[in-house]
Amino acid sequence: MTQLTFQLAGGAAFGRPDFVVSGSNAAALAWLDRWPDWPAPALLLHGPRGSGKTHLAHLWCARASADLVSGDALDEAGLQRLLDRDDHRIAVDDADRADEGLLLHLFNACHEAHGSLLLTARALPGIWLVKLPDLGSRLRAAFAAGIGPPDDVLLGAVLVKHFADRQVRVAPQVIAYLIGHMERSLAAAAEVAGALDQLTLASGGAITVPLARRLLDKRSDQPAPLDSDPAVT
Repeated sequence: MTQLTFQLAGGAAFGRPDFVVSGSNAAALAWLDRWPDWPAPALLLHGPRGSGKTHLAHLWCARASADLVSGDALDEAGLQRLLDRDDHRIAVDDADRADEGLLLHLFNACHEAHGSLLLTARALPGIWLVKLPDLGSRLRAAFAAGIGPPDDVLLGAVLVKHFADRQVRVAPQVIAYLIGHMERSLAAAAEVAGALDQLTLASGGAITVPLARRLLDKRSDQPAPLDSDPAVT
């Protein structure tokens, strides 16, 4: 699972202090904080790559003592283990990658047990290519909360945090340049911060605007990485 993560020295951190709140994600976070007072048993978080869906799913699981599973990892045995719990509080990350039959079974089981189901995906269910009509109707009945692309405040804060976690000091003008020229995703922020850190470790120099420009120019010349997710994730 890879969405809003802060790549620390010890790996990804999904705690509340690691989540940077801004206008692009505040509404989605507020809906998670309202649990269990949701307008429907199922809530769907949708947003672009790197917008924070996985991090939010982790936060909700911590709040609700829920289980988290990746959609493409959901299988019969795993589904049964999830349903063996009495509370039926479950989050499915990248739910549009899950087997439709298993996801429908999960919907029905959570509904019957008066549980709670959190789903994340890149798009609203109306864009999914759903073959099972019953699953389609349940997805449309779920309450949806959107996450927008990171704004300047969020992107800048995440860049600063990445560099701080790496114990790297970066001038404000470098952050400003990156915000204005890099791909607007939190995943890209992690990648750029890591790449700049490695470049300075190799050269022994500082992170400067010219260095940031060369890195971004090089990244723009490279083919876009193949996305393992379906088009709507």
